[in-house]
Amino acid sequence: MKEAVHIGTNPASKPDLQQLVREVALGDQEAFAAVYDAVAGSVLGVVRAVLRDQAQSEEVAQDVLVEVWRTAPRYRPDRGTAINWILTLAHRRAVDRVRSVEAAAARDSKAALLARTPEYDQVTEQVEIRLEQEQVRRCLRTLTELQRQSVTLAYYRGLTYRQVAEALALPLGTVKTRLRDGLIRLRDCLGVTA
Repeated sequence: MKEAVHIGTNPASKPDLQQLVREVALGDQEAFAAVYDAVAGSVLGVVRAVLRDQAQSEEVAQDVLVEVWRTAPRYRPDRGTAINWILTLAHRRAVDRVRSVEAAAARDSKAALLARTPEYDQVTEQVEIRLEQEQVRRCLRTLTELQRQSVTLAYYRGLTYRQVAEALALPLGTVKTRLRDGLIRLRDCLGVTA
């Protein structure tokens, strides 16, 4: 019978990873160094299989190993082996990175699209204002000359009734009547309900 040939480390000298993780949970830095040496290659392999980018894979693998140091007290041997726990952390972190990169790309794409197109409401508002202005101009043309002058001076120039009367050299009562009649005709023309 042939003997098994082992390449690399002697299987008898493999560290007890579960015990090492328990020691890491207690803050043992030497135990963490041993865990790091034992799993760093596997962690990088899992992460690299998901991310496919060497630089990002190395960064995420480092994050995973830091997470092992921080969360070692949460490891529960009754739920699985230490290597499976660590590789699950690695896989989840790699998937999170992919999702984060995709979300950032989607946000950037959306922001670029929004930056190129004017806001719909702004365009709509401008069109509505122009249409309303044209309608007011059309309705102003239906007024008598005295009504149009009175409304223009009072509402577009901001003059008081008395100032309008002085500007047109008319009695105050006449100006008030012309303004009232002009505003009623404008209201009817514009379709405004009182």
